[in-house]
Order: sequence, then C-alpha cells, then structure tokens
Amino acid sequence: MADPIHIGAAVVTASDSRTLTDDVSGLRLADLLGAFGASVVEHIVVADDLDGLRHTLHSLTEREDINLILTTGGTGLGPRDNTPEATRTVIDREVPGLPEAMRRETSAMTKTAMLSRGIAGTRNGTLIINLPGSPRGVEECFAVIAPVLRHAIQVNSGDTSH
Repeated sequence: MADPIHIGAAVVTASDSRTLTDDVSGLRLADLLGAFGASVVEHIVVADDLDGLRHTLHSLTEREDINLILTTGGTGLGPRDNTPEATRTVIDREVPGLPEAMRRETSAMTKTAMLSRGIAGTRNGTLIINLPGSPRGVEECFAVIAPVLRHAIQVNSGDTSH
C-alpha cells in the first residue's frame, strides 16, 4: 500500500478587520485541518483587496511545502468580497465540483449558503478552495469536502493510480 499523501496546508483569511489573534474562522479551519491530519504550515490574514489576495495566493502556490490552500472569507456579495476573483486570476484549472457540492449540501442547513461565490482550482500542484467567512460555514463546508480532499490532492500531485 502506498504511503498516504502528506498535506501541507495554508489558511488564508480575507478580512479588513481581523488579525491572527481574533481570526475565529481561520483558527477553526486550522483546527479542522490539524484533526484531518494536515500540517498547517502557514496562516495568513490579508485585507479584502484584490491585488493583495492575488499576490498572496500566487506566492503560496510557488512554495514546495504547500499543496493545499483553504481561504475563508470574501466569498459573499459585498463590494469588498474579492476572494473568488483573486483565486480565478491565480488558478490554471477550475475544479467546479467542490464549491458546487459545498453550496448544495450546506444550503439545506443555511439558506444563505447559496449566495456564496467561492470557487476552487489548481495551480502548480496546489489545490485552492474558497470557503465562507463564518466559523459555522467553515465547519459545514469542510465536512462536505473532507471525504475527497486527500484523493484530490493525491491526483493533483500527479499520482493517478487508483
């Protein structure tokens, strides 16, 4: 049996008002990743600025120790919600099934989940997935993607044996 894939994760919180110490959603996401067996190698809070988010995501995809980036925040309808746009400029290929599943499954629990504009995609061996900015949204969405996350990262790394 092959060794399980190592997940080196980055948590990126898009927020104009949060810091690392009060980043409730990002800290919850880091906890979920740790319980999942991933190594959280970076946790960043960046302003809801398109260029700053784009630069942060691009820089993280250049790192060899990161193969998963989960963002939290900036996926709604607000004028400063820029996470999907920043992600779209960085990724090479979109992975639409992940955000589709998150919206479908979580809308049954939280009606406003259908308003999320989050996307997912890959660049340079790294999978990027946008999650909502609330701790509850992070928990609900992570529960949806967790069953396929290891497989997605394994295949994205080039290991297509299954």
